[in-house]
Amino acid sequence: MITAPLPPTVNADYLTAALPKAGVLGEGCVRDVVVERSFDTLLSHIFRLQLRYEGPVGGPEFLILKAGLADRPGGPWKGGCQEVAFYSQVAAAMSDHLVPRCFDAHWDAETSAWHLLLEDLTDSHLAATRWPLPPTLQQCESIVRARARFHAAWWDDPRLGVTIGSWQDVTTQAQQLQQFTENLAGFTERYGDRLSPGRRDLYARLIDCEPRLQMRYRSHRNMTIVQGDSHVWNCFLPRDGAKDDVLLFDWDSWHVDTASDDLAYMMAIHWYPERRRLVERPLLDCYHAALQACGVKDYTRRELEDDYRLSVLWNIATPVWQEANGIPPVIWWNNLERIFMAVDDLDCRELLS
Repeated sequence: MITAPLPPTVNADYLTAALPKAGVLGEGCVRDVVVERSFDTLLSHIFRLQLRYEGPVGGPEFLILKAGLADRPGGPWKGGCQEVAFYSQVAAAMSDHLVPRCFDAHWDAETSAWHLLLEDLTDSHLAATRWPLPPTLQQCESIVRARARFHAAWWDDPRLGVTIGSWQDVTTQAQQLQQFTENLAGFTERYGDRLSPGRRDLYARLIDCEPRLQMRYRSHRNMTIVQGDSHVWNCFLPRDGAKDDVLLFDWDSWHVDTASDDLAYMMAIHWYPERRRLVERPLLDCYHAALQACGVKDYTRRELEDDYRLSVLWNIATPVWQEANGIPPVIWWNNLERIFMAVDDLDCRELLS
């Protein structure tokens, strides 16, 4: 079902100019562009485009266009600007095929309009399951191996915080803490006794201990690029299960941080205790082994465990942020329950002692 018109800049002439720059169109030209189907997400329109050509055909038959919503071009998440930066700076500097190929990434600073022109993976890849069903263990292992390959590609890279991403300074962290404190105050007022005294106390202790807990980040050691929104439904798995070429997509929350943030968001935020307890440790083992196989040698399994527990603790802030930014309760309420159960299972309160 077509939900929105194509951005006016996306037409046959634009594609004829853009595709050769990406090395996927020779002497021919795009004659016509047809929207095969489209749908909306919280932040964007997604179009599957079918292209028709004149002359020698060297371009793809289908492409995916991701464009900002008309009423929220940038969104409270910085949406398109951040994802355009990812494909322009990060993906463009990578040799391994770990994310969808991007043929064009555009951001208009004046209007905040943006779009991405991505490879179409409809015939080769699929989502592991329909949300909120967890994938199988084998699928999860493929996903964490892909994350390990991506994280290893940027592990302690000297470009981090210099030409790729940025380091948060003390002032920025203080501003974020203040914003979280204000969001939490509104959250507790709106939901009253649905946030127990014990949970309120844990939030208060997290705020009090924030300067000490941030010392891990400020070490700038064993750091990489993380996806941020790293749930399993932001992964494309190959339809041919024999292959191990998982592709990671949706990069509007990427930043420089500890790799364990992606793993905690994937497992502790989204999985209920029985499933998480069953697969959490094997998946951490699988991830660490894959990380070492990619050349990351000076990061022990114990260091991963310590980082993972800290990431789980930090993630109690996630449902509060989600609620403050209009994410529906069917998402943030379940996330709230699951992350607090993970905190209990992993004894993350001990980190506040």
